Amino acid sequence: MYQEIDFDKIDIHAEPPIEEPDRQYYYIAKCRQWAREFEKKNGRRPCFFIQTFGCQMNEHDSETLAGMLIERGYVPGDSKTDVDLMILNTCSVRENADKRFFGTLGQLKHKKEECPEYTVAVCGCMMQQQHVIDTLKAKYPWVDLVFGTHNLHQFPLLLQNVMEERQRIVEVWPDGGDIVEGLPAKRLYPFKAFVNIMYGCNNFCTYCIVPYTRGRERSRRPEDIVAEVKALAADGVKDITLLGQNVNSYGVSPHGRDGYCAQAENGPDFAGLLYLLNDIEGIERIHFMTSHPKDLSDRLIQAFADCDKLCNQIHLPVQAGSTKTLQRMNRRYTKEQYLALVKKLREAVPDISISTDLIVGFPGETEEDFQETLDLVRQVEYDSAFTFLYSIRKGTPAERYDDQVPEEVKHERFNRLMDVLHPIQAKKNAIYQGRVEPVLVEGLSKTSDETYAGRTESGRTVNFFGDPSLVGQIVPVKITECKTFSLWGEVVRP
Repeated sequence: MYQEIDFDKIDIHAEPPIEEPDRQYYYIAKCRQWAREFEKKNGRRPCFFIQTFGCQMNEHDSETLAGMLIERGYVPGDSKTDVDLMILNTCSVRENADKRFFGTLGQLKHKKEECPEYTVAVCGCMMQQQHVIDTLKAKYPWVDLVFGTHNLHQFPLLLQNVMEERQRIVEVWPDGGDIVEGLPAKRLYPFKAFVNIMYGCNNFCTYCIVPYTRGRERSRRPEDIVAEVKALAADGVKDITLLGQNVNSYGVSPHGRDGYCAQAENGPDFAGLLYLLNDIEGIERIHFMTSHPKDLSDRLIQAFADCDKLCNQIHLPVQAGSTKTLQRMNRRYTKEQYLALVKKLREAVPDISISTDLIVGFPGETEEDFQETLDLVRQVEYDSAFTFLYSIRKGTPAERYDDQVPEEVKHERFNRLMDVLHPIQAKKNAIYQGRVEPVLVEGLSKTSDETYAGRTESGRTVNFFGDPSLVGQIVPVKITECKTFSLWGEVVRP
């Protein structure tokens, strides 16, 4: 973004400029100078560590935070405590993420007591909830900086103010403003990248806190997305995942001055965007997350058949199989409508891989409702599923429902759901036995230093013996063993 700027020529002792981007350049130069002074004093550059809770949106936000820090002279560290700056990027969707966040935050107290200059910053969806901020102020005085999802781009300036004043700063915007383009990112993989195409959500499912933490839907302009993907391709990226709380509504619901509206500007909707990105040279695989069933259009389904780079994989969260429960969730489709969409998808792409989200024990769920969920799972035969016990999210309509399902009932139903899901997943994986699949090699597997892991177009994990030269390459792998949650294979050598 700033390759042509000579930051050493910027006078950091002068008054900061008022206009952007000069103001941004000034503070980058100032932080770089601080990093050089830190290195002279300590014999090393300042280090940071980011712990991320939650979804791919949070993961991409963390990549952006890392990119902004590296741009300013920081380097990544290896642990929470052996660094100068610790950032916790939080998620408010699930209760377990809340508990892990506060548990981790508590562990940092001793480090702060031992080293007052150790800086702790927290951000993400949880920070958009006032009761969380109140808790941090009252019980966690060792937190130096609190900011939210809407002012992520302000992080470097907020951090600099903390470093200079050594006072706590809480700066959380209640809603999203203009979309800020061109922020740097430090990708986890050089050959894979997340690309935000929109922010926020307008659906207001009764169990979900996201519309309150991420704000209303705002779509990026297609020319900005295309430019970013072309730049990624030029940088060696082969695999992109388009991100949004509901990518299907891209370009439909503008919000704020920069909200993109396909209808108003005669531009592409989500399906149209996919066709544009499919033509970009260098990109070999396109995925997207997440897709809402109520907005899954026939044109989008056709894109799976037409776009050779669009992977034969869709995440289509159903949440429940009972139409009555779906209505209470405000999902705006019925069981029958969902099944009809699945039929259309498989008619267009017979081997498409379908994954989903399922919530067990939503308020008011009866045994009959749960049986409807089991029936839907048997009919669809999902390739994989993210399954959750319903947990109350403060500030959502479902929090006020008085027919909460007892915990023991939730757990018992959850176990029965697994008994149905797992054999289906094993059956779907068994289809791959003996097939040769193109696999994008991601690196060493999580279970062994001797085997490598990668993913098929359908998102399945494949483990195999390999070597470092394969990382980042798409290689043919013959599947030799099929397990419930993964595949094993061997590289087909020329």
